[in-house]
Amino acid sequence: MAAKKIMIQGTMSNSGKSFLAAALCRIFWQDGYRTAPFKSQNMALNSYITDDGLEIGRAQAMQAEAAGIRPCVEMNPILLKPTSQMGSQVIVNGEVAGNWKAMDYYRRKPELIPVIQKAFARLEEKYEVIVLEGAGSPAEINLRENDIVNMGMAELVDAPVLLVGDIDRGGVFASLYGTVMLLEPRERARIRGLVINKFRGDKKILEPGLRMIEEKLQIPVVGVIPMEEIDLDDEDSLSGRLNQTGRGIVQEDERKTAAFGEKAGAACLDVAVIRLPHISNFTDFNVLGRNPDIALRYVERAKLLGKPDLVILPGTKNTMADLAWLREGGLESAILRLEADGRTSIIGICGGYQMLGEWLRDPDGVEGKAGGCMRGIGLLPAETVFAGVKTRTRMKGILSEKSRMFAGGEEPLSGYEIHMGDTHFSQGMPGEDSCVFQTAGNAAGSCQMMIGLSDGRWDGMEREDGRVFGSYLHGLFDNEALTRRLVRSLAGRKGTEPGGGMMEDVFSYKERQYDRLADLVRTSLDMERIYGILQESSR
Repeated sequence: MAAKKIMIQGTMSNSGKSFLAAALCRIFWQDGYRTAPFKSQNMALNSYITDDGLEIGRAQAMQAEAAGIRPCVEMNPILLKPTSQMGSQVIVNGEVAGNWKAMDYYRRKPELIPVIQKAFARLEEKYEVIVLEGAGSPAEINLRENDIVNMGMAELVDAPVLLVGDIDRGGVFASLYGTVMLLEPRERARIRGLVINKFRGDKKILEPGLRMIEEKLQIPVVGVIPMEEIDLDDEDSLSGRLNQTGRGIVQEDERKTAAFGEKAGAACLDVAVIRLPHISNFTDFNVLGRNPDIALRYVERAKLLGKPDLVILPGTKNTMADLAWLREGGLESAILRLEADGRTSIIGICGGYQMLGEWLRDPDGVEGKAGGCMRGIGLLPAETVFAGVKTRTRMKGILSEKSRMFAGGEEPLSGYEIHMGDTHFSQGMPGEDSCVFQTAGNAAGSCQMMIGLSDGRWDGMEREDGRVFGSYLHGLFDNEALTRRLVRSLAGRKGTEPGGGMMEDVFSYKERQYDRLADLVRTSLDMERIYGILQESSR
């Protein structure tokens, strides 16, 4: 028997499609249905590695967690990771198919329809309900031909559609009306309900508008979802997290000093994540943002960097281009001044780890057609050579008791790798776990690998003073014991004491957020009507 289906489409990006799809996944799971999410084509730099080492969009992994199942590649068979304004790395069934220009991808989309159909069919064999998610808006009339993610996808599997609009941005009735009216009649007929998201205020004031939009479109409004802060993993640069430039930045002429808001009154540590142009997997830092001892902020200008206790260089889809941006905008010089001052620690994750080394080499043009060689920041004795083969794996390891950045005894940890290229000591043979080197400030020092991985490799390059650390492991800070150690170490260097409050473990925290989300949406939507739409979809 075919699975029951319902599809969430939106009037624009960030209207709440992923949010609503996750909520329905949780609700259907709570109600006893084997449920899975599906998005035929996702464009995002935040990705996830499945248990079998395949890459999908972060949103589908989050929705799978909400549905109480393990993420798999069938949930997102096509993933686009932008590498420039005009092109993306195209990932098909979890593996890199190549870097395609936008026009080339548009022309080749029909080739991907069989891939999408097979992935969806495999999900239908295992699950009773599939919650599909669209992308952007179905009313992008220039993209209607060869559409494989919005109405084209709905037609492919004969799925009914809920259309969600964001009232917080204003113009929600116009956006709902305009979206529907730009569709073909057969496409309009697929829309079974309208949903208004992110509502603030008294719903009674909204009700005349609800009646009028229903009359004009002859489509029922099936729910109004109130604005509520629920902490879910984000997948793209529209995330509100990336706008946290200091939680209360005070601007004094051109100096712009960071004076933190409410949280900073209790937090003892200022942590600045550099907001790179191609920042990826910034979900790595969500757990830091929840830590009561950390005031986390994202910085993209040297004048806003200030004097944080920790600077983090995050992952990026284009390491060399983002290092050039860092250099041209003065952030590299600002970071080097902080390092020389001796009070700021620095961590690089994935692409950020590559930047911290001495050299980046791209002989095959993996990062760009020009390829070539580029000087790194020079705070670690590392050299990265980019290669066409992508490392994608979930990994466990042991942190060495010698680490000063994460001071303490040995500690088991886990994470995942997504990178193209290999990083090794630039002043030692690849595979050695320590070396002596000169820093960018020309001071002699030594460096050692601190994480022994379960497959026999080493990761976690750390300088002997414990102030500079680089790792390929995404999800590093999700290891709660490791994060507690980092907080203690940073606070100790600053001469303060962390608050010591116990943080909820990552799994329990996420489960609580999914339950809150389900409660919010269940009480906001006409669930009887939603289940009626589901029943129709299986006939």
